[in-house]
Amino acid sequence: MIDLKNIYKTFNKGKANQVDAIRGVDLFITEKEFLVIVGSNGSGKTTLLNLIAGAVFPSSGTVHIYGNDVTRLPDYKRSEWIARVFQNPLSGTAPDLSILDNFRLAAIRTKSKGLSIGINEPFRKSVKEKIAMLGMGLENKIEQPMGTLSGGQRQALTLLMSIMDTCKVLLLDEPTAALDPRSAEVVMKTADKLTTEFGLTTILISHNLKEAFTYGNRIIQMVEGKIIKDLNKQDKASLKQNDIFDWFG
Repeated sequence: MIDLKNIYKTFNKGKANQVDAIRGVDLFITEKEFLVIVGSNGSGKTTLLNLIAGAVFPSSGTVHIYGNDVTRLPDYKRSEWIARVFQNPLSGTAPDLSILDNFRLAAIRTKSKGLSIGINEPFRKSVKEKIAMLGMGLENKIEQPMGTLSGGQRQALTLLMSIMDTCKVLLLDEPTAALDPRSAEVVMKTADKLTTEFGLTTILISHNLKEAFTYGNRIIQMVEGKIIKDLNKQDKASLKQNDIFDWFG
């Protein structure tokens, strides 16, 4: 489904500040898998996610998504398959527009834009039903500007907006790093629920080792641009939380 073969990524090649961010990574991610990526700062986690998203291109190697060679395809052309939630709750939404307007933009993210009326009563009802899944009461505030919400509320809504279009792959780039514990729990439970209910393939980068232990059915550890551990569903299920802490000991 997502197939990375012999991926290398070097920044500033030949210069004093050259960085070999990814070094010979092979990674195959099956459909509907929930993969968690852990590693210290500089291990290559975010670069790997950017390579899948199309935010950067590999120096060598190939990237395939659903059998399509997307190695040199930019991120906006991969939006047919991929939605991404960033670490910063301010990213990915239009703060001056209402919650409802943001959901409408998400719904037409990959579609041709015309002059037809986009927000009608069925659409409004659909948005309210989805937002009600969060249990935050925001389904009664859909006319409220997105920028007036808390970071946790915005992240949770951004997750929901990812399923308004044709998203099949959900990339979570430390989505709870800037949130308080309660909001972080809501966001991660929502991500887990959406992954299951909508059959998404989800990739989570997290520095929160409790989240890494709790969520996902596969986990990999990266060190210096390489994958050094890759545990499948069965192996991950047998992990103890202290085991993951020991990886960083």
